Amino acid sequence: MPKYFRIFGTLTFLFVSVSVISTAPAFLLAEENTAATEELSSEDEAGKEVAELKKMIADRNAEVEGIEKEIALYQKQIDETGKESDSLKKELKILEAEKGKLLAEIKATEKKISITNTNINNLNLGIAGKNESINKSLDTLGAIIKNVDSLESKNIVELVLAEDKISDIWESMDTLISVENALKTHIENVRKLKQNLEDNKKNKEAERKKLLGFKATLADQKKIVEINQSDKNTVLKETNNKESEYRKLLSERLTKKNKLEREIYEFESKLRVDIDPASLPPAGGRVLSWPLDFVKITQYFGDTPFATKNPQVYHGKGHNGIDLKASVGTKIKASLGGRVVGTGNTDTSCYKASYGKWVLLEHGNGLSTIYGHLSLIKVSQGEIVSTGQVIGYSGNTGYTTGPHLHFTVLASKAVRISEPTGPNKYISITCGTYLRLPISPQNGYLNPLSYL
Repeated sequence: MPKYFRIFGTLTFLFVSVSVISTAPAFLLAEENTAATEELSSEDEAGKEVAELKKMIADRNAEVEGIEKEIALYQKQIDETGKESDSLKKELKILEAEKGKLLAEIKATEKKISITNTNINNLNLGIAGKNESINKSLDTLGAIIKNVDSLESKNIVELVLAEDKISDIWESMDTLISVENALKTHIENVRKLKQNLEDNKKNKEAERKKLLGFKATLADQKKIVEINQSDKNTVLKETNNKESEYRKLLSERLTKKNKLEREIYEFESKLRVDIDPASLPPAGGRVLSWPLDFVKITQYFGDTPFATKNPQVYHGKGHNGIDLKASVGTKIKASLGGRVVGTGNTDTSCYKASYGKWVLLEHGNGLSTIYGHLSLIKVSQGEIVSTGQVIGYSGNTGYTTGPHLHFTVLASKAVRISEPTGPNKYISITCGTYLRLPISPQNGYLNPLSYL
């Protein structure tokens, strides 16, 4: 091929390439300017709505803070009243303060539901806006590619004749680089928008789960308020609103509780089980989590301070768990994942003498745990729970001198639930009926502090 033909071919190729690319910047700018103008307009409207939603959230968060201060004042009143001598007036005063606290907690939960709904609306706006921006950006890119394709389909001679001077080819080299950079930037922006969209969708899903949690909590809180009112009505009915009747009632309950404890101790002392220490987690391993978010121990395991620190297994009569301060309606959480072996309410067969409402969990590592004196149970027999899952709410059921959580740790091999017939049969003499509750040989009770 003659040399001038090769040169002409090369120049033509360069000319076509640059002509195609040089047309793109103006088109790209035109598309982007139009899209940007529309986007700014829609962003202004969306921005105003988002700003309003953010202000609404801030205002409601401030309201929640105010309600939480109110809750703290009710708790202080409950604590101070709890120090007073036992009396009918004291119990009614505490029940009234607990009701006020529970109602305030309901208000706080309702505000949190409102805040979460607003957050979801805010995220919906963001998702819609990003979808719109992505679609516009993709349309712009599509139009650019289509324009370039149409230019490339033109006859080479047409493109050559369209230029006044072939020397313009060299002047357009910078344009090639600028268009390439513009396209890269445009594509990267679309990628970022898509990533932000995915993040918003994940956040929205998290907010939805939070919303469901708040709604479930609200329903539980309303039930506990009903229980509180029922307890108050029961106290008034049992005492005839008379102090003398109340004191007599307390004395009778204490007598029954002591008698039942001796009876259970004697029954459990006859049970036998060999526990291999190797089947239990090593003491001090912190294999269990605290069942409450805020921990204050009000009664320790066993009879002596030494028993709380040293023996992993307590072989004598004494407190078979630990008591933790927990006002009515406090969330009680599984200290470790496991299976719900059983639940029950001793008040149905022996009122105000034992655990009240209880839950027994088996954890699969040789340990089981009991949670007693609950106001509301949130799990059922056979259910599998995870560590930290809410299994109920603290209360004042069974024999208590005030609301708290009774927490017991046992060797799983030792614990079983009493039955009306069969090998685990237990008919209470004190209560005169079958009493459903967890029972264990004395060596099955373990010091909770060895594992927390």
